[in-house]
Amino acid sequence: MKPKLHVFAAALLALAAAGRASAQPPQQQPEQEAATPAEDDQGLVVDVVGGQADPTSIAVPAMPTPASASTPAGETGALGRQVAEVVAADLRNSGLFRPSGPSGLPAVTFPQVTAPNFATWSGAEALVHGFVQANGNGTLTIGCYLYDVAAQRALAQEGFTVQPAQWRRAAHRCADAIYGRLTGETGLFDSRVVYVAESGPAGRRIKRLAIMDQDGANHRFLTNGQFTALTPRLSPDNRTITYMTYTEEQPRVFVYDLASGRSRPLVAAPHMTFAPRFSPDSRAIVFSMAVNGNTDVYRVSTSGGTPQRLTTAPGIDTGGSFSPDGSRIVFESDRSGGQQLYVMGADGAGQRRISFGGGRYATPSWSPRGDLIAFTRIAGSFRIGVMGVDGSGERLLTDGWHDEGPSWAPNGRVLIFFRSAQGSGRGSIWSVDLTGRNERRIPTPLDGSDPAWSAINP
Repeated sequence: MKPKLHVFAAALLALAAAGRASAQPPQQQPEQEAATPAEDDQGLVVDVVGGQADPTSIAVPAMPTPASASTPAGETGALGRQVAEVVAADLRNSGLFRPSGPSGLPAVTFPQVTAPNFATWSGAEALVHGFVQANGNGTLTIGCYLYDVAAQRALAQEGFTVQPAQWRRAAHRCADAIYGRLTGETGLFDSRVVYVAESGPAGRRIKRLAIMDQDGANHRFLTNGQFTALTPRLSPDNRTITYMTYTEEQPRVFVYDLASGRSRPLVAAPHMTFAPRFSPDSRAIVFSMAVNGNTDVYRVSTSGGTPQRLTTAPGIDTGGSFSPDGSRIVFESDRSGGQQLYVMGADGAGQRRISFGGGRYATPSWSPRGDLIAFTRIAGSFRIGVMGVDGSGERLLTDGWHDEGPSWAPNGRVLIFFRSAQGSGRGSIWSVDLTGRNERRIPTPLDGSDPAWSAINP
C-alpha cells in the first residue's frame, strides 16, 4: 500500500511550537508534493552535475515521539531512532551528502521538531527533524522536516501515514523528499531490486529469484532453488517479473506474478527464448528467440500471444531494452562480426549501429531519463559504461575485473550491476553513480548476480 503523503497543517506547527506534550495526526489534505521555493529563493541546493567532491553535511538526529506507544513494529521512541538511521543511510549512500547521526547527536524534543535551536546545529549545512506518532486507528504518522541551518528556515515538510510494518517505506520517502528538494531531481530510495541469489559449489550453483529494498532490507526469496533462474526484470508497474530458466535443458522466458507467486511461459513456441525486458508501460516484453539457427529480437504482449519479429539480420541479436517513451529499442548484435550495440524503432525499423569503441559491447540498458545507454564493455576485463543514445560521449564508470549487467535506478542517476572477483566464480551486487566516484556494495545474504532496479514503489 502506498504511504499517504500530505502537507502538514498549520495547526500542527502551532501545536509543536507551543510545546504541547501530545499531538493529533496532521489534518488530511489532497495528496501533493511540498511546494518548491521560487527560482530566486532556493536556499541550500546541491549540485549533482559533476558529483560532490565535498558532500553536503546534514544532521539527522533521532526523531522524537509526542507520546510513547507500543506498535506491532516496536515502541514509537525506538522507531524514531530507526527512521533517522534509515534516512541518514540513504543520504550517505547517494554520495552527495555527509549525514551525521542519529548516534552522537543531541536529543530533540517534540516541540523542537518545528522550532529548531539552530545554534545547536551550526556545524551542519542542513538539518532533518521528524517525529513518529501512533494513531488511534493503528497507523503511524511519520513527520519529515528539512531545514537550511545557515538561513534558519524550513526547506521542506512532509508527512506519511502508514501501517506500522511500512515504517521503512516512510523513512525512504522522507529521504527521497530531502534528496529531491536539495538536488532538484527525483529520488530513488523508495524502490526495490530483484536479483539472482546464488549458493552452492561451483558447477552446481543454486540460483533463486530474490527481491529486496534498494538498501538490502526486507529481503525475501521468491523461488526455492528447484530450478535455475537468470536475468530477472521487474515490470515498471511492480506487479510481475520476467526471467529466464531452463525447461528440458533449453532456455525459456517465464513471467512471475508477485501477488500469486505463480510462473508461466511467456510464449508457447518450442524455441529457445531468453534476454527478456519489459516495455515502459509493462504491457509488452522484448526478448530473443532462436529459430532455424538464427537468433532475433521479438516483441510480445506480457500476457502472451504471437511474437512480432523485429530483427532479421544473420547472427545473434539479443539484449533488447526500450527507451523510456517506448518508441525505440537498443540491442546487441554480432552482425558486424563482433558484439556491438544497435538502436531501432520499437517496430524494428531504422536499425543502426551506435558503438564503435574497442572491444565488445553487451547488456545495453536505456536510462529512464532517455539521455544515456548503459552497457558492459568487454575488452580483457568487463566494465560498466555509459554513452549517449547516438553512441557519443562514451565513458567507463567501473574498473573491476568482471563487472556486468547494468540496470538503472528510477531517477537515472545510479546504476546497479554485479561483480565477480577474478578466479572466484562468485558474484556480489554493487552500485555506482554517473560520476564513477561513488561505488558501494549492496548487502545480500548470499552471492548475487543479474540485479535489476525497480521503478519507484506505487
